Amino acid sequence: MSPAFGAMEVEHYAKGVLLEPFLHQVGGHSCVLRFNDKTICKPLIQREHLFYETLPAEIRKFTPQYKGVVSVSFEEDEDGNLCLIAYPLNRDQDNLENVDFMSDCSESKSKLLRWSNKKGLLLENDNLTKERVRQHRKEEKIKSHKLEEEFEWLKKSEVLYYSVEKKGNVSSQFKHNPWSMKCHQQQLQRMKENAKHRNQYKFILLENLTCRYQVPCVLDLKMGTRQHGDDASEEKKANQIQKCQQSTSAIIGVRVCGMQVYQTGTGQLMFMNKYHGRKLSVQGFKEALYQFFHNGKTLRRELIDPVIKKLTELKMVLEKQESYRFYSSSLLIIYDGKELQEVPMDSDSEDLGDLSEESSDESAGAYAYKPSSNKHAASNVDVRMIDFAHTTCKFYREDSVVHEGQDTGYIFGLQNLLAIIKEIRDDSSE
Repeated sequence: MSPAFGAMEVEHYAKGVLLEPFLHQVGGHSCVLRFNDKTICKPLIQREHLFYETLPAEIRKFTPQYKGVVSVSFEEDEDGNLCLIAYPLNRDQDNLENVDFMSDCSESKSKLLRWSNKKGLLLENDNLTKERVRQHRKEEKIKSHKLEEEFEWLKKSEVLYYSVEKKGNVSSQFKHNPWSMKCHQQQLQRMKENAKHRNQYKFILLENLTCRYQVPCVLDLKMGTRQHGDDASEEKKANQIQKCQQSTSAIIGVRVCGMQVYQTGTGQLMFMNKYHGRKLSVQGFKEALYQFFHNGKTLRRELIDPVIKKLTELKMVLEKQESYRFYSSSLLIIYDGKELQEVPMDSDSEDLGDLSEESSDESAGAYAYKPSSNKHAASNVDVRMIDFAHTTCKFYREDSVVHEGQDTGYIFGLQNLLAIIKEIRDDSSE
């Protein structure tokens, strides 16, 4: 690496933010990256960007908050690490809402997840023999090969269970969601291949919907009976139609695109990807939805009515929208897998300190997890629309096709989703 590049890198890191994989991405194919605790970013697509800048106020509460645009470049540091760095667009921070670059970039680089393409390095002053050096490199190569094999296996697996360690902060112990890592790897590879010709990309900044949850449980549902946009090629159109016909999309207007759910019974996270979701029958879809609300011990009934309420509100909002079509859009349902700890009424107030998950398990009934109140559950549940790369409406003046009336395919999916969730609620109460 040239001294000039090294100097440039130091200057850039002082002004830019090192992006990390967003570990709670459960669906989609576009790479989502973590900008900071409250903000994520994804490659800018003009149609989606237009949607966020023009969306009706009544829809805004059902979408992530839009925070602006950043410039992202693919860089290599002095240690050979491949990094994605975000900078204010045109060095102008006025286009960013509620984003503080200086505080974001003050995090230690050593604490951030990096993609490394370097080999294990041994310093000469370690006084190692050549044989030990060779042995070390051989071990590093075997270790690297095993990790690559494991990652390839993870990418091909459609349903996975990962144990979550109990010690410390649960959220800090997450294994990587294999889907998020697959999307990140693909994005990094694309940018690496294009680095010689293009190394500046625009990304949009969006609210991180999972940031307030200790253990986010996320369900990504592909909504509607049609997935291809008006501008899709004949090949793309045929491909999307086939996917809908071979999945629950054509039958009930909704299919599972990804899932991440925490099961307290086994202390495991369960991941389900879109390939498995496409294979589900209507009955399989119902079972997957039941599984999403089940913590491994019991059904989280207190979450169901708040979800129904939010979905009903969304349905009413969409029924009033004229000419919008949300082709290939997804709907996220999110809740916290870690329930509130409550203590018996006869407990001393001085005992109400910081209770770890371990203490609650080991205290012979002195403390226990109890279902959250309905009031808390309502605030503990989130329902949001995402992914608008193929959205259209009459206000998009460059579009050759203008639709009239409601997005009946999306609303049809919402109606069936509501019916199934109500069925789960009613069956569980019998």
